[in-house]
Amino acid sequence: MKKQGILNREIAGVLARLGHTDTIVIADCGLPVPDGVKCIDVSLSIGEPGLVQVLTKVMEDMEIEAATIAQEMESKNAPVFNKLQDCLSGIEVQQLPHEQFKKDAKQSKMIIRTGEATPYSNVMLHAGVIF
Repeated sequence: MKKQGILNREIAGVLARLGHTDTIVIADCGLPVPDGVKCIDVSLSIGEPGLVQVLTKVMEDMEIEAATIAQEMESKNAPVFNKLQDCLSGIEVQQLPHEQFKKDAKQSKMIIRTGEATPYSNVMLHAGVIF
């Protein structure tokens, strides 16, 4: 049994199989999950666990080259936007329209569905390399 890191075997397995530039999405509970994309639901109730809590744990296990968020987050959900900026300090953060974000999510290796229930609280993480 693992002693540290992500204990969820499905999440840990996907992270172990990621290659350079592969993506995963950590999503609020309202993001539509595209057909064919693995969805791992960790939501317990409205707000739990939150996006930032899950992101922090994933960042401990994943080499992240860049991140993508919806442009709308900055104006429509400043509290989460500001927390993400702190969490992702030193990582390039790209912004694009939410509709394009949803289209790009179709290429992700998995979507981790959280209990986050605030607008545009989704982040796409692009895998880097450790060398």
